[in-house]
Formats: sequence, C-alpha cells, structure tokens
Amino acid sequence: MNRLNFILLAALVGSSLYLVSVSYEGRRLYAQLDAERNKAAELQAEWKRLDAERQDQAKTLRVEQRAKAELKMRASNPAVTQVVVDAEPTGVAR
Repeated sequence: MNRLNFILLAALVGSSLYLVSVSYEGRRLYAQLDAERNKAAELQAEWKRLDAERQDQAKTLRVEQRAKAELKMRASNPAVTQVVVDAEPTGVAR
C-alpha cells in the first residue's frame, strides 16, 4: 500500500508540473500571437499609407509636371511631329 501511495504521489506531482508547463507555454504563445497581430495591424496601416502615397504620385497632372520640369519634355503637336513613311510596303508583318 505504501508503494502505491508513493507511485500515485509521483504521478500527481508529475502531472501538476506538466500542467504548469503547458499553461505557461500557452500564455507565452498567446502573448506572441498578440504581438504578431499588432505587428500585422501596423504593417497593414503602413501599406495603406504607402498605397495612398503611390496613388498621389501617379496622378496625371503630377507626372506631367515632373516630366516638364525634370526631363524637359513637352506635349506633342503637329508642328513638332515627324511622320515616317515606309518606302517599300511589303504587306508582310515582321
């Protein structure tokens, strides 16, 4: 009977230690999950901000202004347009 009590006590202590370690691991993983969710929310907000900035940068008026200012480009008109005519039209697409 004494041996059985000792075995049951050892099983009880072992299962108690296992329960404590599992509970600790669960709390640690939940805290890590919460931190990753917060990080994902921050990244989502930054992506939205960058997407709005990209849309602002891609507006036609802004692109045209930068093309004129930085690349010295100008709009085409008939006065500066040159038409090239093929001397030998073959009718075969290359």
